Amino acid sequence: MSGCSLIPVSFTQEELKVQATVDRIAVTQNQEGVEGPITLYEAIARALKYNLDFHLEYSEKILSETQFDLSKYELLPQLVAKTGYNSRDKFSGSSSRSLLTGNQSLQSSTSSDRDIFTNDLSLTWNVLDFGLSYIRAKQSADHVLIAEEEKRKVVNRIVQDVRTAYWRAVSNDRLINRIHELLIRVSEAIEESKQIEIDRLDRPLTALTYQRELIGIKRELEELQQDLSLAKIQLAALMNLRPGEDYALVIPDRTDIVDKVDISPEMMEQLALENRPEIRTISYEERINRQEAKAAILSLMPGLNLNLGKSHSTNTFLFHNNWLSYGAQVSWNLLNIFKLPSTNRNIKAKGKVLEARRLALTMAIMTQVHVSMAQYGYSQREYKTAADYFLTQRKILKQLESGVAANTVTEQSLIREEMNMMVAEIKYDIAYSDVENAYASIFAALGIDPFPIDTDTSSIEILTKSIMQYFDGLSLHEQLFSMKVK
Repeated sequence: MSGCSLIPVSFTQEELKVQATVDRIAVTQNQEGVEGPITLYEAIARALKYNLDFHLEYSEKILSETQFDLSKYELLPQLVAKTGYNSRDKFSGSSSRSLLTGNQSLQSSTSSDRDIFTNDLSLTWNVLDFGLSYIRAKQSADHVLIAEEEKRKVVNRIVQDVRTAYWRAVSNDRLINRIHELLIRVSEAIEESKQIEIDRLDRPLTALTYQRELIGIKRELEELQQDLSLAKIQLAALMNLRPGEDYALVIPDRTDIVDKVDISPEMMEQLALENRPEIRTISYEERINRQEAKAAILSLMPGLNLNLGKSHSTNTFLFHNNWLSYGAQVSWNLLNIFKLPSTNRNIKAKGKVLEARRLALTMAIMTQVHVSMAQYGYSQREYKTAADYFLTQRKILKQLESGVAANTVTEQSLIREEMNMMVAEIKYDIAYSDVENAYASIFAALGIDPFPIDTDTSSIEILTKSIMQYFDGLSLHEQLFSMKVK
């Protein structure tokens, strides 16, 4: 009756309020504070240490390890200790009757006390269950390795996202004040041009054309500004900083040095297929499936159950109150024979699916390697083009500034070219961030581990130094070669 009276009970608003408050504090709790401008490598270190997606994968890996530890105990025999008490208000008695005459042959008697305490310690071991538990433990060990590969995949994605967001956020910090000032000047210039049109101080078509050019450049500038400002919010989320928290970035000097990748495509394909987490995950799943086939065959075998026990009873009618018992029992479920063909078909079908998935993923990874290299080459060309455009625009602006000083060029033309200059500079920075992103995508395509030490126990300073040495200490070719040797 009490079970039937249960009804769904929702959380109260106060309980939800408390939970929300606790969660808001917990998401950024126990983190090292930001003490100065953040470098690229510190941003990567903070993302690897505090990013919640990474923590989720890490927690799932820990869960897989604990499940693997639990599966080991299934290999052990069962050791069961029992104690009991039995009582009755009357003695347990019985009598006997002759099957030949039908007469009672013995007087009514008892062989049991009314109050009996029993103790029993028994050891049982099923050989078939041991074999199946051994296979399940090996499968659980492979699940631990799968969780590790999933963590590696998340790490590669986080590092790539951090590099992309960092360089765009750097562009935002470098140019935000100048963009804001220029937008104010442009708005004033547009209003002045509208007034000139109203006052008929210039030909209407000339004024409108000038306004159109300014508005078009302004719109492009605002779109670029929005893209760059969002990058800093995205970077903060990747580093798990509290939303709205103000932080500064190290603004590196622009450089024309772009890393070269002098590695044959065949070598890159081989390394990618050896190290990508997705391929390794499928290989572990195939091994788990092969173990499942062994388990199916093993389940057909008869089960041999061995038992050994030590018992004690307070029943005074027993000749021996302490005794040792042992035995063996064989059991066999004959119906499992009929289930085996369907089980084998299911295992083979899953094996074919995994093989097809592995081959499809192999082609996708090989393609991704070539695409990442093509994107890297294209981004380099785009960067060089953007750099040339930026330098040319800067020369034009200097010429116009000289013209304004000599009263040979109007202020309106200067403002227009200053806007073009700002757009060129933003695109120059974006092109550089695209190169960095494309370079990081090569690491992701090859499945290179971007951190060599434990992120859970290391401080931000140690992580930052380690990551900086890893990325800057070796060229990509040397990193790939060291990875190949390992």
